[in-house]
Amino acid sequence: MVGSEGLKRLQAATVTVVGLGAVGGYAVEALARSGIGHLRLIDYDIIKPSNINRQILALWSNIGQKKCTLAAERVLAINPHCRAEPLDLFVHTDTLDIVLGGSPESRTRQTDPGIVVDAIDSLNPKVELISALATRSLPAVSSMGAALRTDPTRLRIGPLAEITHCRLAMMLRKRLRRRGITPIHPCVYSPEPVRELQKKAILPPELSEENYYNQGRRRSSLGSLPTLTGIFGLAVANTVLTMILER
Repeated sequence: MVGSEGLKRLQAATVTVVGLGAVGGYAVEALARSGIGHLRLIDYDIIKPSNINRQILALWSNIGQKKCTLAAERVLAINPHCRAEPLDLFVHTDTLDIVLGGSPESRTRQTDPGIVVDAIDSLNPKVELISALATRSLPAVSSMGAALRTDPTRLRIGPLAEITHCRLAMMLRKRLRRRGITPIHPCVYSPEPVRELQKKAILPPELSEENYYNQGRRRSSLGSLPTLTGIFGLAVANTVLTMILER
C-alpha cells in the first residue's frame, strides 16, 4: 500500500499521542500496527471500570493501572522495534515542555514531538496544548467530542473554525480567540446534533465515577458508544498516516 519509501517514512516518524482513552487508545493501536518508529504516550489517568465499555486498553484485569504504561506495553507487544515512551503527566502549562520535548533522560536522543495527536477530552488542558502547538508551529491532529454520537456516517475532518454542533469545539474556539489563536490543523469531529441525547445520557458530577485528576475537578460523565469513539480514534490515526506519507 505505501511502498518501501513510505514504510521508511513511517519507521522514521515520531507521533506524540496526548490522551489515551477511548479515542487516543484506538489511535495508538492503529499507529503501532502501521509501523510508526517512535510513539510518545501521555496520560495521567488510570483504568477504571467505566472505561471498559469503550477503551481498548481497559480490561477487568488491569483496573487501577496507569494508561500510559499499559499503552507502551501494548505497543511493544505489537511492534517490539517501536520506541514507546510513556509519560505519566497531566497536561498543563508547567508540563508542556516535557509533553512536547520528551522526558529529560530521552531528550538527548529525540526532542521533536513529530505529529501531535490531541485526544484530550478536558477543556483546560486541551486549550493549553492547542495554544502551545499553534505557538510552536507543530503539526497536529485533534479529536473533538465523540461522546453522545451515534451515526458514523457524519464523521468529518476539517479545521476548528468549520465545526458545528460540538460544544467542546465551540468552547475551544472561544477560549483560543481570547488568546488570538486560530488553529488550522485538522480536527476529527461530527456535526451530528445530540441535543435530545444530552438530556438522557449525561450523569451529573455528583453521580459520576471518580474521574478527575489531582489538578482537575469532578466532571459529568457523557454516554458514548465503543463504535463511535473507536472510529474517531482510527480516523485520527489515518489522518496522521496521510500527513506522514504526503511529506
